[in-house]
Amino acid sequence: MRRLSAVLFDLDGTLLDSAPDFVAVIDAMRAARELPPVEEARIRAVVSGGARAMVLAGFDIDPLSDEFEPLRLEFLERYLDNCAIKSCLYDGMHELLEDIEAARLKWGVVTNKHVRFAAPILERLGLAERAAVLVCPDHVARSKPDPEPVLLACRQLGVDPASVLFVGDDLRDIESGRAAGTKTAAVRYGYIHPDDNPGHWGADVIVDHPLELRSVLERALCGC
Repeated sequence: MRRLSAVLFDLDGTLLDSAPDFVAVIDAMRAARELPPVEEARIRAVVSGGARAMVLAGFDIDPLSDEFEPLRLEFLERYLDNCAIKSCLYDGMHELLEDIEAARLKWGVVTNKHVRFAAPILERLGLAERAAVLVCPDHVARSKPDPEPVLLACRQLGVDPASVLFVGDDLRDIESGRAAGTKTAAVRYGYIHPDDNPGHWGADVIVDHPLELRSVLERALCGC
């Protein structure tokens, strides 16, 4: 790995544990219909599938039914008002970001989450001014796994993709980073379906905890 100049993170399941807010929204919707709370693991398993997957998991309905679209829209509206209540950095991520900043590296976020959700979350968690770039589907024609979002982030940072490490918890992240020419790191702690295996994604490195990336950064900073 050549010397690093920047680190890019996926948002949900990589930088942040946002599942508690998703679960809270689904539970509020269920409570309004006099239904019991959903099992948290059921929602966590499908977070990467977005609002559609979480609504289907939370209500077990036919996506072609007349009920589905109103539920999906209600989910998005409720989430917009409650998108950073329980969400937090993963254990060790605060220290990792401090290490990155202390090394005078740039860091940012490349996510498939729309900016109307992603920007307020970063702001409310005190990360907006620290992140050097935020790229969302609103900013590109093609989202991950296409390389366009990662390439746009690199251009905005003014860095060569080959000097960037892209970190994610989904195959789409790794495919996007590899196609853009970055180095990639897959994290096992994120929202990974039980049947999926990050070891099959082709990432340059796989970690179980954010602080395991410290050794990756140290090697990259010395050009080892």
